[in-house]
This record gives sequence, structure tokens and C-alpha cells, in this order.
Amino acid sequence: MAERTPPLTVEELHALVGDGEIDTVVLAFPDMQGRLQGKRFAARFFVDEVLDHGTEGCNYLLAVDAEMNTVDGYAMSSWEHGYGDFAMRPDLATLRRLPWHEGTAFVLADLAWEDGSPVVAAPRQILRRQLERLAAHGLTAQAGTELEFIVFKDTYEQAWDAHHRGLTPVNQYNVDYSVLGTGRVEPLLRRIRNEMAGAGLSVESAKGECNPGQHEIVFRYDEALVTCDQHALYKTGAKEIAAQEGVSLTFMAKYDEREGNSCHIHLSLTDADGTGVMAEPEGTGSGGSGPHGTGPGAMSDVMRHFLAGQLAALRDFSLLYAPHINSYKRFQPGSFAPTAVAWGRDNRTCALRVVGHGRSLRFENRLPGGDVNPYLAVAGMVAAGLHGIEHKLELPEPCTGNAYTADYDHVPTTLREAAELWERSPLAEAAFGAEVVAHYRNMARVEVDAFDAAVTDWELRRSFERM
Repeated sequence: MAERTPPLTVEELHALVGDGEIDTVVLAFPDMQGRLQGKRFAARFFVDEVLDHGTEGCNYLLAVDAEMNTVDGYAMSSWEHGYGDFAMRPDLATLRRLPWHEGTAFVLADLAWEDGSPVVAAPRQILRRQLERLAAHGLTAQAGTELEFIVFKDTYEQAWDAHHRGLTPVNQYNVDYSVLGTGRVEPLLRRIRNEMAGAGLSVESAKGECNPGQHEIVFRYDEALVTCDQHALYKTGAKEIAAQEGVSLTFMAKYDEREGNSCHIHLSLTDADGTGVMAEPEGTGSGGSGPHGTGPGAMSDVMRHFLAGQLAALRDFSLLYAPHINSYKRFQPGSFAPTAVAWGRDNRTCALRVVGHGRSLRFENRLPGGDVNPYLAVAGMVAAGLHGIEHKLELPEPCTGNAYTADYDHVPTTLREAAELWERSPLAEAAFGAEVVAHYRNMARVEVDAFDAAVTDWELRRSFERM
């Protein structure tokens, strides 16, 4: 596997541009859906003009639907306000090369208004705010995301022309953990792994999954903002590499009636010295016995409160974990996608799964699908955990059996339900503020309204002749 390439310094960028090795710089930011939006610059213009001063972008980019239609209901951007600009300011800590595009460098931007104030509804800013709150407690979040996708032999253009139906997956049967199955598509997987390493990501592994053509590539955990930045770049890069290889892949949460694409998010905490704080220190007994265990896997008070906060806020924050109509079709009993607001040790039937021990002790949020915006999801997890810490919430008994059939609260079953919970949530308003709550409530309203107005192939098939 290729060695991870470290990020570029500004001095290295100047030298590479001067030598003609870099001729293009992409400056982009994550939108509400977690997609990268921005501009491609001539490299010389970028280093001379944009590097220090940034650029502008139309503020409708945080006020459109998934198909880039202008929609109403957003306070920050509208026809009444003239759809002005916000500033895109390069975060030079994210500067890197893009191996899958010749002569190209990439850098993420933070968004600000003309007076320099941050755009509070921008996903990257939402996460930054929660990480600042966490830092006030002397804590740092470490996160890892596990994205699944389905690969098809069809190109994106062929898939579009076929209305995304009748596509041919690269595997014809369940290849979960199958070395033979991953070998069938290894040239693509290898190229994604190696070129992501060339872009500065630390690749761990690739494996097959259950749905025909379904695979997963996993990257090493990092500080939460770094992980989310890499997640957004990986999703875009994997699609671009697939297109170059004449195939297509999708991260949508539920492509068909079989297993959906998950994005399990692992999270742990460290203190100011970088020491993990989730596990009970060795030789102490303050963690007690009983449901939370003793020994190497015992949880500290911090972890118990933090995990209890996840349970308390999970339904209210489901909009951040499952942001689209399609997201909720994953949540089916016996599907390895959760339905119960429950936690357990190494229990994949629960929404929250505790794994690891000692320094690696952490929890996994199993709600998010491959369509998740990682910035919003991790921000939600941090905010939920802070609620647990600040109110010293007690962690209930773990689920030791099948959470699908046990008597627990149910995760929301539709985007409409999740949006209503989010809108009415005092936890959401306290953590994120009224502006952010209203902004993302409107995002959900737009999605629900569009779906309610659509006539689906399911309706046509059932009703065209027979009704």
C-alpha cells in the first residue's frame, strides 16, 4: 500500500507552482449535504491572489436543495436579500495534492461574511463550535468514519440514462469479508486506497460487504475535524476515480431493498495531554462493577456521562445522522442498521456500540448512512456527549440481547418525524442555537415537500393499470 503523503506547506506549493508541477488549485467547502462546492483556480493566480485573501461564492450554496434548486425559507440567503456572496477563506492546514487529477492541489475553505464573522450554518463551522465547547472542558474528540458504497459496471452517464435502475453490480453475490470477492474489483479499490494515501489520508483496509457490489474502505481515526475533512474529500475522490475507470459507485443510504450503505462513526476523547479519558484508569475502582464492567474495558465517569448523553439526544439529533428521505429506509429489523435507542458492548443490534479497551475504548454510532454529512453528525455526537457530561447523566443498563425485539424507544422512522423532533428540541437549540436549528429544519422541509410532490415508480407500477 502506498505511503501516506503529508500535507503540503505553503512554501512547497509556491515551489511546485514555480516548477510547473502544480497548475491547478481546487478551493472548496462542504455544503449542507457534505458535498464539496468551490472553484478551480489557475495555480499562479491562486498563490498570487487567493492564498492570502480568499475568494467569494454565492451564498445560495447553503440554501439550495440537493438538485441545486433555489428554495424559500432560509433566513441567510434569498431572492429578497439578493443572493449575495460570502467569503471562502483557505484553511491552509488542509492543503494537499490530488493524485487522481494531474498537476492539482486542493484546499478546504471556511466561510465568513463580509464583516469577517463566521457563517454559523456552515457545516464546518457547526462542528468547530462544538469542538470549541468540548475544548472548554479540556477535551479533544478523536473520530473515525466507516463508509460503505456499492460499485456498478455502468458509468455515471449510463446510470443516469437508465434512471439508476437495472444496473450491473461488480459482484453478483454477498462478498462480505471475501478475499475472492474483493479481488474482482481490486484494481479500483487499490487505486482509491493508494491515491487517497497520496492525498494525505491514512488508509487501513478494504473489505467486501453484504449487498452485491458493496465494499468498504476504512481510514485511520484522527482529530474530529481532520477526519470529517478527509471523509468529504474521500467521497468526492472515490466518485471521480470511479468515473475515470468507467464505472460508478454510490454512497446513498439505501439503493435497493437489500442491505444499505452505512457510515458507522467511532468517537473517543482525549485530555489536553493527548491521554485517552474514556477508560477507567488502571488500578482504580471508581468505575464500579455491574453493567459498565471492571478491568480493561471499564468506562470512566466521563465516558459514562458522554454515552448517556448520546442516548438522551439520539432521537432529537437524528436529523444530523440521517438527513434525507432515503436515510430512514435503512432502519429495518435484522438489517444491521439500528432501530432501538440502546447501547451495548460489541452489540451490533444497538444504535450505540461500545468497543475496544484501555486506550482504544470508544463507542460507535451506527445510525448514520453513507449519505451522512460527517460534520453535522460528529457535531451532534459531541453536543450530545457534552449534554451528558454537563448534566452528569447516568448510563442505563446495556442491552445484552437482541435490541430489535427488546422494549426500547425507536429511532425516528421518517425524515418528517426527525425534523419535528429537531425543531422542538430544547437540546438542539441549547447546543446549536436558533439559527442553525431553523436552517436545517428548513432543509428537511424542502426535502419532504419535494418527495411528497413526486410521483414514484412504485406508485406507477401499482396504480397505472390496476387502480
